[in-house]
This record gives sequence, structure tokens and C-alpha cells, in this order.
Amino acid sequence: MEQFKGTTIICLKKGSTVAIAGDGQVTLGNTVIKSKARKIRKLYNDKVIVGFAGATADAFTLFEKLEDKLNEYAGNLTRAAVELAKEWRTDKILRRLEAMLIAADKDSIYLISGTGDVLQPDEDVVAIGSGGNYALSAALALIKHSNLSAKEIVEESMKIASKICIYTNENITIETLGED
Repeated sequence: MEQFKGTTIICLKKGSTVAIAGDGQVTLGNTVIKSKARKIRKLYNDKVIVGFAGATADAFTLFEKLEDKLNEYAGNLTRAAVELAKEWRTDKILRRLEAMLIAADKDSIYLISGTGDVLQPDEDVVAIGSGGNYALSAALALIKHSNLSAKEIVEESMKIASKICIYTNENITIETLGED
């Protein structure tokens, strides 16, 4: 699966809390164009959180499509994610979109791609983007060896990724669902 350069998004569920974090850096080639972009959104009456990696305009299109699917399927994230992935993969125009999404509600986390993937991680944590593997590694260690909250884990994981990945910065946006 392709990893997009220029961002890092991580999402995890711990206890009754789901937290998603994204950095703010947008690059064009090897040039930083923007450092405070917001790559995380709440959808469907703030019951679903979504983050993207990839082309910004493409991601906004996918946010809108996912929200339409959530409305169509009464907030059922699993069904909405599957239907979005089907449409994304088969639609002549949508299949050209270059982005990946992480979408989560209080029960589930999904990685959604344009190749038709709707993946639910085994460990209730997933990350995408150029710094995704760094953030994921940090989160797995923090989950196992700390008593940090979900929000604290995604924040620390993003800070670690930003120290390693040149396409990730420390302007971190975090959204949560539920309580710690």
C-alpha cells in the first residue's frame, strides 16, 4: 500500500476513547508550503473522526463522499466505509484521487484506500502517511509501557514521528471521541 509523503495521521482506541492526530505540514516536493493545515475532521454530528494523507483537494472530496455515505447509512461507519471504497475503486473520476483515509467511531477504526481496501487494525491503532510507521511504532510501545491516555499517546507518537520524518511537523491537531 502506497504511503503518501507530506503528512502523518495516527488513530487509536484505548478504553472508551478514540483519538486521532495529524500534523500540519503540507509540502510541494521538498518545499514546505503550509505548516498549520488541519487534516483531521469530525463528521456525522461529531460521531466519526477522519484524517487523511495525500492530495488535499482529493481528501476533501473523500470527506464529503464519506459524510454522504454516513448520512445514507444512518451513521453505520462500517457500511459507509465499504460503500465509499467500492465507489472510489470503481468510479472513473474518483479512482484517480490520491489520498488515504483513517475513519473511526466509538467502536471501530478503518483505513480506507482507493484500491478498495477497508482495513480494521488488529491492535486498535493505525497510522498512515510518510511518518505513519514511526508514529505507529511509538504508539505501540507507549500502549504497552505507559499509562498514558489515548489522546496523550497519539500526541507523543506524533512528536516522535516529527523528530524523524522530514515531512511531518509538530503542529499537531487532535480530535477525540469518548472519555478516558
